[in-house]
Amino acid sequence: MIVADPTDPVRTPSAVAETWRDAMRDAIRDPIELCRSLQLPPHFEQAAIRASRRFPLFVPRPYLQRIRPGDIHDPLLRQVLPLEDELADVPGFTQDPVGDMLAKQESGILQKYQARVLVIATGACGINCRYCFRRHFPYAEIPKLSRHAMKWVEEIRRDSSIEEVILSGGDPLTLVDSQLARLMDMLSTISHVQRIRFHTRMPIVIPSRVTDELCRWVTCHRPTSVMVVHSNHPNELDLHVESALKRLAGAGVLLLNQSVLMRGVNDDADTLANLSRRLLDCRVVPYYLHQLDRVAGAAHFEVPLERGIHLIQQLRVRMAGYGVPRFAREVAGQASKEVLA
Repeated sequence: MIVADPTDPVRTPSAVAETWRDAMRDAIRDPIELCRSLQLPPHFEQAAIRASRRFPLFVPRPYLQRIRPGDIHDPLLRQVLPLEDELADVPGFTQDPVGDMLAKQESGILQKYQARVLVIATGACGINCRYCFRRHFPYAEIPKLSRHAMKWVEEIRRDSSIEEVILSGGDPLTLVDSQLARLMDMLSTISHVQRIRFHTRMPIVIPSRVTDELCRWVTCHRPTSVMVVHSNHPNELDLHVESALKRLAGAGVLLLNQSVLMRGVNDDADTLANLSRRLLDCRVVPYYLHQLDRVAGAAHFEVPLERGIHLIQQLRVRMAGYGVPRFAREVAGQASKEVLA
C-alpha cells in the first residue's frame, strides 16, 4: 500500500481545494494570448480586442485545453472567442432580454415565477461565454453576498410561498465554500424552503472545483440540493469533467443540464444526441435546450425556432424520452418558460 506524504502539496486537502482558485487566477484574459495559444489566423486578434472591450474575455486553461488549435470552427472556441459580429447593432437584441431588471427586488433578489426566488450570489463566472444573457447585467448594483446574505434570508423567511431558492450569478461556485456553506446554513433554518438550486458552469469549465468539501456541505443540509450545470457540446465533457459530475451525483446531488442552441456550436441532431448520451454517462439528466436569449452582442449565434423544434423531433426518434431535453425559451414578463417542443 502506498501512503501519501502529508507534506506533498499536490496531495494535501488544502492544496487540492486551491486548485480551482489557481485556475481562476491563471485564466486567459488577453485576446492576443488566446488567439496565439490556439494558433488562430492573425486577423482574429484585432477583432477579438475590439469585441472584448464591450464584454471581457475570460477563459480558464482547463477549458482551453479541450479546444483544437488552428480550428476556427471548433465549437468550444466559438463560445469564448470575441468576434466582430458582437459589435453589430441588431434589432430585437437588447441588454436585458429576459426581464431581469423588471423582476429585481430592492434587496437584489429576482422573482419571476411563483414559489421560487433567484439570488444573484456573485457577478463572477468561471468563463465568459460570448452568448451570455447577462453580459450587460449591472452586477455593481446588486448587494454583495458577504454583507447582505442575512437581509436576503429574512426576506425569503417572510414569504412562506417560496419553496425553492436558486443561487445564480455570475456563478455561485466561484464563491469559496465557507461563504456558500454559511448561506446554506441560514436557508436551512427556513422551514418552507424545500430545495436549493445551484446554476453553475464551474464543474464543466473548471472540474477541480468539485472538491470533497463541496460535496460534503452541499448535501449535509435539510433542503434538497439540485445542481443545474451548463454544457453545450459533448467535447466539453472530458474525463475530468465526467469524474467531477459523478462525484457530485455520488454525493447525492440531483444533477440537471441546460444547454443553449447555437449556430455553429450544436445546431445539428448528431451533436445534440451525443451531448445527451455523454450527460447520461456522467449521471446528468438533459433538462433544457434553450432558444438563445436575444441579448445584444449574440445575434450571430441565433438559430431559427423551427430548426430547434425539428432537432428535438429528431432526438425523440433516436433516443429514450429521458435523454431528450425540453426545447424552451424565456420571454420577459411571462409566468413560466415557454416550452416549444
